[in-house]
Amino acid sequence: MKRLAILGATGSIGTQTLQVVDAFPGEFEVTILAGHSNWQLLLQQAEKYHPQCMIVTEPAAYEKLKQENRNPGCTVLCGMQGVLQALDTYPVDMLVGAMSGAAGIEPTLKALEMGIDLALANKETLVAGGDLVRKAQQKSGAKILPVDSEHSAIFQCIEPDSKCLNKILLTASGGPFRTWDKEALYQVTPAQALKHPNWSMGQKITIDSATLMNKGLEVIEANWLFGVDYDNIQVLVHPQSIIHSMVEYGDGTVLAHLGKADMRIPIQYALTYPERWQSDVPRLDLFATHQLTFEEPDLQRFPNLRLAYEAIAKGGNMPCILNAANEVVNLAFREGKCGFLQMSEVIAETMAKTSFILEPTYEDYVQTDRLARQIAKERINN
Repeated sequence: MKRLAILGATGSIGTQTLQVVDAFPGEFEVTILAGHSNWQLLLQQAEKYHPQCMIVTEPAAYEKLKQENRNPGCTVLCGMQGVLQALDTYPVDMLVGAMSGAAGIEPTLKALEMGIDLALANKETLVAGGDLVRKAQQKSGAKILPVDSEHSAIFQCIEPDSKCLNKILLTASGGPFRTWDKEALYQVTPAQALKHPNWSMGQKITIDSATLMNKGLEVIEANWLFGVDYDNIQVLVHPQSIIHSMVEYGDGTVLAHLGKADMRIPIQYALTYPERWQSDVPRLDLFATHQLTFEEPDLQRFPNLRLAYEAIAKGGNMPCILNAANEVVNLAFREGKCGFLQMSEVIAETMAKTSFILEPTYEDYVQTDRLARQIAKERINN
């Protein structure tokens, strides 16, 4: 039985991970459940899965959870220190990293240093601190198994020990505004941006998908996961979201991963790797698939993707700056404090104004994240 710690248990990936657990009774034990502020859902999950520990990172939610907890033998902890304490205390074989944003870096590093395998759904962890994550993984030998549908697809298409890999072809749906002209994008509302045409996801990642920042973050993530230079990671807009990504080999072969737009598929593969288990997720009907189309991304209408390539090209702490600024503007847009295209402007300014460090330490990353957020917030407020 594989013992799981699920960070971000109340979010989209966390709840779908628990659906996978439900599909295989007796195969998984949920040891730790962690969320941010939705203590009511976390409490319902604990009553069903009987973890040894549950954590919320929001202090007011912690007080309510501690007061309402009726699960004997289940410890309630608070904050990031609570997450780290739980990993030190309770037995875990795999950590499902589904926390939103750069907050996932510290527990990811902790788990890898302890030799705990990582099912990674939090792309910001690799974007903001990829070199630290890779060093921790190499030192302990723990596995990093991607949960993103695109990176899971690439992972499954890469042939072991192949020295002939030419290029990663990273597919993107294009989001809800793929066909909109630039003038129309100035008028985009949060409600419109939160209606993704193909995927059901959390609010932050849905906005990132609409701006193509999500794809930019995935380029940086793929660079760290697979050791492929950013120049050899090509983004293709594929509106049908049937091909989840492809890899090109030196002999001209292109291997593609196809499937339904259902996150339970890559989640299950990460939890069961290296095996594939039968499941009841919907099957892809190729006879109903009338066309597969591909387009080049428009970097004029969606400059966030260009900014992500610029960040990984510069290296150092620049992807961390990009990520911190994006988290600030993403929330500001959802709160009505920033326009859709203004998000890119604020990110570009933050990248220009935050001090660049070529070889950052963990402390440098923490400081960079703080300063970049401060600069982005000041720009929005002004």
